[in-house]
Amino acid sequence: MMTDNKEIIEGLNDLLEKNYDSEKGFKNAIEDVEDAGLKAFFTGKAQQRYDFGHEIKAEIKKLGGKPDKGGSMTGTAHRAWMDIKSVLSLNTPEAVLDACETGEEAALKDYDEFLKENVVSADLRNTISSQRSKIAGTLRSIEILEEQHDD
Repeated sequence: MMTDNKEIIEGLNDLLEKNYDSEKGFKNAIEDVEDAGLKAFFTGKAQQRYDFGHEIKAEIKKLGGKPDKGGSMTGTAHRAWMDIKSVLSLNTPEAVLDACETGEEAALKDYDEFLKENVVSADLRNTISSQRSKIAGTLRSIEILEEQHDD
């Protein structure tokens, strides 16, 4: 179990990078679909991840840390894969949603790992748990949208 601030800050910076990645992934998704409803959904999710990032940055600063800038190499690789997949599938809503689903599943795993491995204050746990819950809700919404766009 991690308990010192340095390791918690590292864990929070990992989550921060994942949120940068998610925000960029959703912005890519906006460009990859023509459906106005999906564009609105992805726009809302990109904004949500931007907001999550600011919440995490504030928590890092409270702990005396410095927030990282940019996204992770894994996120960059996922976005590149998402771009290739979209081109190969002619930007179908199904392909874009599937790529977003993969990203959300990875985000949930990262949040679960952070919550499992870190002993943190109740306030920080509530913030991260709330974000995790919203990501799980997004994943459920994506699954519903996939069913609606499954031709």
